Amino acid sequence: MTNPTPMDDVSVGDEVIRLGQFVKLAGLVDSGGDAKAAIVDGFVSVNGEVDRRRGRQLRHGDVVTVDGRSARVRP
Repeated sequence: MTNPTPMDDVSVGDEVIRLGQFVKLAGLVDSGGDAKAAIVDGFVSVNGEVDRRRGRQLRHGDVVTVDGRSARVRP
């Protein structure tokens, strides 16, 4: 049996947040430039599917994973 990936809950002030902003806010990358590169290069998944759109709007409950680290969007 494998250990589940630890997941952080990250509160956002609004109902939606863009993927590029959330990846940085959640600390899954170090900078906005790193967020852009990770997304464009296909290293970011949303709810288990790779998404290459920095402007993708995330909603409460969405799970974003980068390099084995996950964060969930919370109100």
